[in-house]
Order: sequence, then C-alpha cells, then structure tokens
Amino acid sequence: MSVSPSSPAPAENQPPAARVDLAWRRHIPALAAAVAGIRKASDDWDAVSDSFCDTDGWPVDEHGHEDGKVKRDAEAWRHVEVFLDHGPEVLAGVRATARSADYAEGPISEDLRWLRGIDATLEHAGQLQREWDQILVLMDASMPGSRKLYEDRAKEERNADGSHYADELAIRGPALVRAADHLARRADADHSAHTARARAALARSASGIRGTLPASPPAPPAPGAPVPGRSR
Repeated sequence: MSVSPSSPAPAENQPPAARVDLAWRRHIPALAAAVAGIRKASDDWDAVSDSFCDTDGWPVDEHGHEDGKVKRDAEAWRHVEVFLDHGPEVLAGVRATARSADYAEGPISEDLRWLRGIDATLEHAGQLQREWDQILVLMDASMPGSRKLYEDRAKEERNADGSHYADELAIRGPALVRAADHLARRADADHSAHTARARAALARSASGIRGTLPASPPAPPAPGAPVPGRSR
C-alpha cells in the first residue's frame, strides 16, 4: 500500500533522529483512557435509555430522557478534548515511525488503514472547540455578569454537536492506540538489539587489542653481572 502524499514519509526514509524520537509515546495511556471513557459514557446511557421510553421507543419521560443525553454528551466530549490535546502528536509519531511494510502487511496494517479518517475527525472536533472558545469571548464582551445564564445551554449544544466526533473516535481511536503501542515497543526492541550489538562489537574490539599487545622488553641485567662479549 502506498503512503498518502499528505502523510509523513515512513521511518526508513527519515533521518536517524526521527527513529528514536518517541516523546509522543507518553500520550498513549491518555488516549487509551479517553477511548474507554467515550465507550463507557455511551454504554451507561444505553443501559438506562429504554427506561425513559415506551415499548415503541418513544420517550415517556422527556425530561429524564433529555437529561440523560445531556449527561452522556458532556462526558463523551470531555474525552474528545483529551484526543484534541494528545491525538495529533501521537498520530504524527505513528506516521513518522511506521515503515512502508507496516502499511502492506503485519499486525498493524489494518489499524494504519483505519487512521486515514481520523485526521478529519480531529480537525472538525478542533474547529468545534475553537468556535466554542469564540462564543465564550463574545459572551464575556456582550453580557458580563449574565454569561452563566447562557453558557450552560451553549455548552450543551456544543456537546451534542460533538457527539458524532466522539462516536468516530470511539471507533478509530483504538486503532491509533494499538498502532502507537506496537511501534513504540518495536522501537524499544530495536534499540535494545542495537545496544547489544554495539556492546558485543566493543567487547570484540577490546579483546583483539589485548591479544596483539607487543611483548615486554627483556629485563636489564642484574648489577655486577658479566656483560656478554667482554673479557673480565
């Protein structure tokens, strides 16, 4: 599989420094927790949503039904924000570390294919967050002292609009986590193997040097001993 022109080149085409720069790996646990959080928010709502509806699926407790959805969306968006904070760096690290062969076959080939659409999801979610930040600025400027009256409602609308991106990240996020974890561990193994080879080569070099040391010069004659070739 060819790599998208917009994606960073595979690791074998990168300078050596790019191969060992794994600073992005520290974000992997946060993304894994965010995926679990989004799924839990959805599962918790699914477990109780039917209790607000009749047998045909129509809400009989509209207030409770709406409150449940608001809670679900708020919790899911909280984890979307984690992806916005950490996802782009991990995604860039994965694409810089993956090799061409990883896209064609191997344990993460399918995960790498799933990452094709995650850029758009992160970008659209980020745009929604930037719009929300702008709304807060406008509220501060136009309605000082009464912002709280409108902020909660605006936040609910943002969370509801972001529920689609939460669903997308619950699907594609695990692929990013798996690929990142695999590549980070492989880099560790490669580094360990390289270190072992370097130590072995150093040991062989030191052994060779010790084996070819020049012989020690003969000891000088003891004082008073006769010198060869001379008569007494």
